[in-house]
Amino acid sequence: MPTNKKVLMKGIKYLSIALPLFFIGPVVIHSSFKNQAHPLYIPVLSGGIIFCIAAIVFVFLGLRTIMKSMFNK
Repeated sequence: MPTNKKVLMKGIKYLSIALPLFFIGPVVIHSSFKNQAHPLYIPVLSGGIIFCIAAIVFVFLGLRTIMKSMFNK
C-alpha cells in the first residue's frame, strides 16, 4: 500500500504544533502556582490547562491523520 504523502505531512504538521505546546502548558501552570497571590492566578492557570489540552488534541489529530495516510480505506 502506498502512503499518501499529503495526508502524512498534514499529520506531521499537527505533531509539530503539539510539541511546543507540551512545554508551554506545564511552564505556564508552574508559574501560575508560584504566584497564587497574584490577581491573575486563575486566568493564567486556565490558560496553561488550555495549552495542555490543546497539546493532547493535536497529538491525537496528528496520529489519527498519520494512520489515515498509511492505511487508506
